[in-house]
Amino acid sequence: MTSQRAEYRRLAQSAEVGVVTRGQLAVLAHNLPCTGLINATESHLLVTLINTAPGEAFEKAGRPIIFKSNQQLAFEINRSAGRVSRMLSSLFDTGLVTMQDSGNYKRYPVRSAGGLIVDGCGIDLRILIVRYRELDDLVRQAKAEKATARAALRRYSGALRNLRYVLATVADLSERARARQEARLERVVALVGTAAKASSGVLRRATALVEWFIERVLHLPRRPQVAAEAEAEAEESTCTYAENDMHKQTTTPDPIVNSNENRRSATAEQLSLLNAGSASQWAYETSLGRGSYQINQPKRLPHVVVALQDVLRAIPALRTYGFTLPRTWADLARLVPQMCCITGISDDARRCAVAQMGEQQAAVAIAVTLQKFDRQEVSSPGGYLRAMTDRAAAGELHLARSVFGLAARNLMETMN
Repeated sequence: MTSQRAEYRRLAQSAEVGVVTRGQLAVLAHNLPCTGLINATESHLLVTLINTAPGEAFEKAGRPIIFKSNQQLAFEINRSAGRVSRMLSSLFDTGLVTMQDSGNYKRYPVRSAGGLIVDGCGIDLRILIVRYRELDDLVRQAKAEKATARAALRRYSGALRNLRYVLATVADLSERARARQEARLERVVALVGTAAKASSGVLRRATALVEWFIERVLHLPRRPQVAAEAEAEAEESTCTYAENDMHKQTTTPDPIVNSNENRRSATAEQLSLLNAGSASQWAYETSLGRGSYQINQPKRLPHVVVALQDVLRAIPALRTYGFTLPRTWADLARLVPQMCCITGISDDARRCAVAQMGEQQAAVAIAVTLQKFDRQEVSSPGGYLRAMTDRAAAGELHLARSVFGLAARNLMETMN
């Protein structure tokens, strides 16, 4: 006897017999395995118990108490008596039956002078009457979630089939672009895993990604609602600096003590692009080539002042790839392994970036790499991140420039 079992017993005594029929309880017991509370064998035993009680036991003044022995129940469901004993104990712990055995573990009824059962030592089903609405709601919710998951699975499978067909039939798609889209598709499939076991939320996000890939392959115009969301997000972003309770918007990432050459406006970034796969002088971190600086220069820590909202405005690829927008820097850091998986950045490159820059700045660098990879400006995200790590080691990495430049570019694109 436990405190939970004692509570279930007291709850069963408050049951209003007559409000639920035996047929309703039998259907409920048959459907309970879909909620995960019990398995199919326990459901079979519970249905057998419900059908054992006469119909009038569930009417007013009735007592739905079962007095069959474990041996008899084992014979009826084709299981051993020990298995039945364990299943009854599990049903008691779950709150689907209550039991009260006599001192010698016998089950028998206590009848009134008129022959009606008023009490007894046996398996009491009144707890099911008390919890019927609660359990029925659980069954309905589980069925609705299952239907949603099936619908999401069908749409995901259809989107995969459509994208593969488009990749195989579009004639004006270059081999490089085709290989890039196929690699993206394989990453999405790998993140989803076994589609039949994935949640409906994961399948919906994956479907949105695949459908977006189709739109890009077919060169369809950008959806109006996507531009509206980006513009609204830009308007709601917080300012980087504040003074005397008045926000002052500034795009200068470096403090005033820095030289003028380190201070530039976000709109001063060059907005033209090279061909897809380029990651050279037009990237906002000017020339990440290894030969553009001396490795043995004295280490100089850059002054990076950038807000999380600025990062979110600069990296719309987070929304594109179905990530939940982070609310804190810790949330952004937790997205790093998934961003690395999408872009193909190795664990070694990620660890080197974290060791050199710190967790927060490494997360920003990887997010910038994800955005440029999405814009087809970087063909080797892992090499790009390693180059940024080398620049950080030499004190020549200015992530804020990249962030503000990307944010300005995205804002101008949404306005156009």
